[in-house]
Amino acid sequence: MIEKDDDSEELSFLLQRKEETVATRGRKPTPTAIKELEGNPGKRPLNDKEPMPEKRAPTCPKWLDKEAKKEWKRLSSKMEQMGVLTEVDMAAFAGYCQSYARWKENEEFITKNGSLVRTPSGYWQQVPQVSIAQQYMKQMERFAEQFGLTPASRSRIIADESPKGASDELENLLGGDP
Repeated sequence: MIEKDDDSEELSFLLQRKEETVATRGRKPTPTAIKELEGNPGKRPLNDKEPMPEKRAPTCPKWLDKEAKKEWKRLSSKMEQMGVLTEVDMAAFAGYCQSYARWKENEEFITKNGSLVRTPSGYWQQVPQVSIAQQYMKQMERFAEQFGLTPASRSRIIADESPKGASDELENLLGGDP
């Protein structure tokens, strides 16, 4: 017969084991930087123990496609100013840029060659680039939402009226905050 202490130990072991294997439920948490830019609409306490890497854009990886590097250069400084791109976001941002480059490549093919082709038997068939472009667009959208780059995610962000570091000369003369 199992004693009560053994039952509680076994139960705690099983619960611990279950916690290790069960995926988290519900929506993915919104990063604190995005919540702060949105003005914390839910008014819930922000995670004060969330790791806060330095808000500095990572260097562009050498392995990105040429078009992906152009997208990196176009957006990285803007995202750094918004405070949503940090050094540790290199992989996610590279994924966005690479998806963008591949999506653009397939869209250019479709524009040049059309989206349908006639098969040898005479039927019309969609070219593979259409579904490939759609897949890259979906990937790109998922990355973009995480960084606040879509119109919907951006509409929830409350931006400062003036960029950080900028100051008003009249305010400085009158003795306001420099």
